Amino acid sequence: MADTAAPPAPSQQPTPQASQPAESSTSAGKAPAGAGEKEPVVVLVIGMAGSGKTTLMQRFNSYLHSKDTPPYILNLDPAVSHMPYAANIDIRDTVDYKEVMTQYNLGPNGGIMTALNLFTTKFDQVLGFVEKRAQDVDYVLVDTPGQIEIFTWSASGAIITDAIASSLPTVVAYVIDTPRTTSPATFMSNMLYACSILYKTRLPFILVFNKVDVEPHDFALEWMEDFEKFQAALAERGRDENGENYMNSLMGSMCLVLEEFYNSLRAVGVSAMTGQGMKEFFAAVDDAHKEYNTDYKPELERVRAEREAKAEAAKDANLERMLRDMGMSGGGKSASSAPTTSAGEDPTATNPFGPFPRNDREDAYLDNEDNHYDSEDERIEAQMEFEEEADDHPELDAQDVEVSFGGNRSDLSFPAPQ
Repeated sequence: MADTAAPPAPSQQPTPQASQPAESSTSAGKAPAGAGEKEPVVVLVIGMAGSGKTTLMQRFNSYLHSKDTPPYILNLDPAVSHMPYAANIDIRDTVDYKEVMTQYNLGPNGGIMTALNLFTTKFDQVLGFVEKRAQDVDYVLVDTPGQIEIFTWSASGAIITDAIASSLPTVVAYVIDTPRTTSPATFMSNMLYACSILYKTRLPFILVFNKVDVEPHDFALEWMEDFEKFQAALAERGRDENGENYMNSLMGSMCLVLEEFYNSLRAVGVSAMTGQGMKEFFAAVDDAHKEYNTDYKPELERVRAEREAKAEAAKDANLERMLRDMGMSGGGKSASSAPTTSAGEDPTATNPFGPFPRNDREDAYLDNEDNHYDSEDERIEAQMEFEEEADDHPELDAQDVEVSFGGNRSDLSFPAPQ
């Protein structure tokens, strides 16, 4: 269990606490474990406030302990007042939610988001703790804040999700309050939320209909499998005086749009109170793990390879630009390889703008100067003198005179000789 020392003020650097001793952590973007190594499945438990996420987490924990496979648990909800399970890493041990609200003059949602932002700054250490236990556990359970948009659509939530998914196989479990979903309107709202989360994370997805001991989820499965039954339920739920109202028409259209979306989802019914559906849920998690390895992981590796290739290309471009500015690029001629005049004089030796042969327009202003320099100090001094003589050449504009010696000649803009 995490340490229970008093959490630091939010202005301090947050340092995640864990039951194991602190060791060097890995970065958030660390590649997954090598072939042959055991990889636990990370289950991100997401759901609306009141859907029963925390109680369901306790049931998951109890079920896995009964199977002698205790999970590694992370709590990312800073506002929860009581947890019925023991978390290995608890955000509340790092950031004081109420102190954040007081110090930054924030409301409840702003306090949760700020606490999550502070915790994210040290999330690489959290990943380090998780990865060190990867060989000992089969599942990593992550409880998230009940304010669903704070985690799924905030920068910190995206960082945490991407960091976990790039390091370990990750599955999203979207918890739905089944008794509150019997209305077609609330059912469609939940499906749209699920669609948006799937679009945002692009991770294997499981619909978890909770509280099936109170209301079986068979109706929801029927609505997902047969849009005509959903439309029939809409028709039964009410018509206004002028016939079908606008919302019924909209939801009827949406069920047709989401039909393909339903086909790609796994749906299970569970009860956090009785433990019903636990076996089916973890079977769905194992199936989603296979999907991660076949679909998400290759795409992740492709994106990572593209990112590394772009970074390497940018590094090479910066090096080429630096060498070109120093007059050493292969695109420009060095003083040793530059063409010489018929008298054997190197035309670049008298060009203060770098190791390039002078053109006719530069000759109009530079031929009468002794610009052969034995040191960099002489070169800089000549540049300063050249700028001071700008008043003697009114035909030059400021941009022409203020060019830097040693720059690329393509950057120069000399006017035509008068």
